[in-house]
Amino acid sequence: MKVVLERKALKGLARLNEPLKSRIVKTLKGLEKEPPEGDIKPLAGSKFYRIRKGDFRIVFAFDGESIRVHNIKSRGQVYKGKGKHK
Repeated sequence: MKVVLERKALKGLARLNEPLKSRIVKTLKGLEKEPPEGDIKPLAGSKFYRIRKGDFRIVFAFDGESIRVHNIKSRGQVYKGKGKHK
């Protein structure tokens, strides 16, 4: 499957330091495999899923033939505020 990063996810990725950014990119490449690799869990009450990478979370949804990455943030920040995943 193809992984597509939305603008919010691109901003989150750009804010990370290089070692962490490379670990996140490696995790995103694991999502492209069939079946997707990683600690994937559905988010309650929404169409979104999350994958864990250390203290960071990657929030994404399956969109037909691609995976749309919605957000990349720390565990404490990804589920807060207006950006709730519904």
